[in-house]
Amino acid sequence: MIKIAPSVFGADISNLKSQLDILKDNEINMLHVDMMDGNFVPNIAFGPDQIHMLRKSTNLTLDIHMMVSDPDRYIPRVAEAGADIITIHQEATNHLQRSIQLIKDHGKKVGVALNPATSLDTLKYVLEEIDMVLIMTVNPGLGGQKFMPSMLKKIKDTKEMVRNYSIDIEVDGGVNDEIAAKCIDLGANVIVVGSYTFNGEIKENIVRLQEITRLKG
Repeated sequence: MIKIAPSVFGADISNLKSQLDILKDNEINMLHVDMMDGNFVPNIAFGPDQIHMLRKSTNLTLDIHMMVSDPDRYIPRVAEAGADIITIHQEATNHLQRSIQLIKDHGKKVGVALNPATSLDTLKYVLEEIDMVLIMTVNPGLGGQKFMPSMLKKIKDTKEMVRNYSIDIEVDGGVNDEIAAKCIDLGANVIVVGSYTFNGEIKENIVRLQEITRLKG
């Protein structure tokens, strides 16, 4: 099943409730939430308190992308705030398996994100323990970047690596309708869209993406 996950980082925060309602009215059921600490990435956004506020205002699946150093410090609070999926960066933790287990101990699904230059080999020994691999198709932390074409091969390689596992492949960064189609063809099934979703007419943007997912699904 192909899922569209609009990124709240691209939304108009002053008009967020009405924009979330548009997503829900148009059969979107997952929201990608970027948590940034100003250390692992240059931006700061969406801590546990803001995630809790989102949880109270929507029943969409909350896919929390933790772009933070030492994520173990925050995992319990993010879980308690209402996350459904917690995705940590392989590069941000000294003990990946320990961090994965901490997420599982809190009853949440586990994702692991890889920066563009990070090898897939770093996930070889945790594939049985995770629910999703997030392939960053830009360097993390800044919105509006251009998709890196070299990541298309990485998506294809990820699909081959997880072929015997029940693992979602998520892509995040610079994705529009045309790029989404290419990513899906190569094996991605969770498509994060930020600027593309919220710039212009949200409903029309979603419909275009949904047409692609129906064709490719």
